[in-house]
Amino acid sequence: MEEQVFRDGHFPAQAVERDGKRAGTVQEDCCRADTSEHGFEGRYRKKALGPGEKRELVGYAREEFKLSLRQACMLFCISTSVYYYRAKRSDDSEVIEQLSVLADLHRTWGFRMMYHRLRKLNYMWNHKRVYRIYTAMRLNLRNKRKKRLPARVKAPLLCPIGPNITWSLDFMHDTLSGGKTIRTLNVIDDFNREALSITVDTSLPSHRVIRELEKLVQWRGKPDKIRSDNGPEFMSAAMMEWCCEHSIEWEFIQPGKPTQNSLIERFNRTFRQDVLDSYMFDNLSAIRKYANAWAWMYNNERPHSALGNLTPIEFLLKYGKLPTLNGRRQFPTLQQDNNNNKSDWNFLVLDVAS
Repeated sequence: MEEQVFRDGHFPAQAVERDGKRAGTVQEDCCRADTSEHGFEGRYRKKALGPGEKRELVGYAREEFKLSLRQACMLFCISTSVYYYRAKRSDDSEVIEQLSVLADLHRTWGFRMMYHRLRKLNYMWNHKRVYRIYTAMRLNLRNKRKKRLPARVKAPLLCPIGPNITWSLDFMHDTLSGGKTIRTLNVIDDFNREALSITVDTSLPSHRVIRELEKLVQWRGKPDKIRSDNGPEFMSAAMMEWCCEHSIEWEFIQPGKPTQNSLIERFNRTFRQDVLDSYMFDNLSAIRKYANAWAWMYNNERPHSALGNLTPIEFLLKYGKLPTLNGRRQFPTLQQDNNNNKSDWNFLVLDVAS
């Protein structure tokens, strides 16, 4: 029995007969004699040496084994031209100068705007070269990612029928005469627009906000609902836990819709006009004294157009369903320090005016 055998030792393809159909062929894969290199071992093979590493090996072979340059290059599969080649960096001083000028003139421009501006100025540098120098100069702008918030439902701004039903609170920012930034936490009662608290400090994290609310609850009582924006201090886990412990509903307005919390926004405008924009403060104690005195004046002396030109305390006593004691309606409100006459708003303003 004879069979034809190819020179490399493989057999020819054999025909397979099929009944009533065209005969097909079955042929072994003769091209891959060993497929082990495509498996686990081949996948984790070491990387090939680069030209720089080969230059070091050529120098080592010439020095240690006294080989000629041509022999060493042939041994490590590198041409003599590649061995002698040295990269020539172009002068980037002009690119650095132009990027520095654009960065000083336009502090909000990123790489793309700078690159297209350079193109319009007839600087036809490659974008990869410009970007390499741009990153080396640390001109990258921070890309602020949009904070993802849960879906907020637009709630109507209803007028409560009594005190301690809905409180509104918000932050304000200002600076002292020395340039130090301060924050204020303003809290009002939506029923009579009464100022409950104005907390002033350089930092007001969520735990500090909780402490201030605890103080308010102790002397004022607990509200049914608190309305605020989507600040991180109000959305913290500690704040949500505090609300659950006290059975208080926290209502968030929709992002970018400050009019949904317009009562506290109107209060902030009045406080800024009367205090923050009218006087320059050197320290926190001074602004706290003015803020407390102004809050008492706001509640007891300043007529409010939305309340029928009544003060918040007068509106509370007239329309609030308050408990009576000895024939008089009483309800806890923000009190003035009667032991210190210098904390009175009139005294403070007249003293400054003089």
